[in-house]
Amino acid sequence: MGGCWSRNEETISINDQHSRPTSGPASSTNIGSQRKNHPLFHETIRWKSDVPLTEGQLRSKRDEFWETAPAFEGRKEIWDALRAATHAAESLDFQLAQAILDGANIFLANGYLTEVYDELGAHYKIPIYCLSHPVNIVKEDHDSESPAEYSEPVDGGNEVQLKLRLSSTLTDVKLSVYSKDSIFACKKKLQAQENVDVFCQRWFYGGKLLGDKTTIEEAKIQQGYIVQVIINTEKLNAS
Repeated sequence: MGGCWSRNEETISINDQHSRPTSGPASSTNIGSQRKNHPLFHETIRWKSDVPLTEGQLRSKRDEFWETAPAFEGRKEIWDALRAATHAAESLDFQLAQAILDGANIFLANGYLTEVYDELGAHYKIPIYCLSHPVNIVKEDHDSESPAEYSEPVDGGNEVQLKLRLSSTLTDVKLSVYSKDSIFACKKKLQAQENVDVFCQRWFYGGKLLGDKTTIEEAKIQQGYIVQVIINTEKLNAS
């Protein structure tokens, strides 16, 4: 997917080459001796998609990338750290994102998460659509969005009380769901209960991002354990 993004007055073209990592690692010599490690810029990349995307389409593209990227090249633990860092940065928690990068010994080539290296010199590229929403995102009617993969099953399973910690307020809330509810269905219930937009929510349990198609049963959320809900407050305020 093509597009462009800008910082200050400079506009840079983004091509499909950013949609997957390079075919092999960089030089095996120490990366620190070859490239300077730039700190993460504390700003959200603004970009425009060549083909306007809905929020559902953007979410699908992101899920597809993160699920397939480790199969091409690189180390899975680095991809996991990069995914966590991108979510933190998009939520404007740049300090957490930098801490994740530092903890995994990930080096930024240009101060952005678009191009990074691990301590062994392996090269990783993250597509721009995984880092922020395009300025020409197409708003969806959430009430009418009911794709089959997110619909609730006929047999809802057992009732479960989830304990959710919202990043926007740092408070814990309880949410009644069913064991066979998808995470997306649970997000809708949280929206109805707490007035938090579905598409501003990212759910984490045990340090891992919960995909929208994952069910509560599959996530193996234990009774009394906390599910972290990261709220994209910038997007929430803009909507």
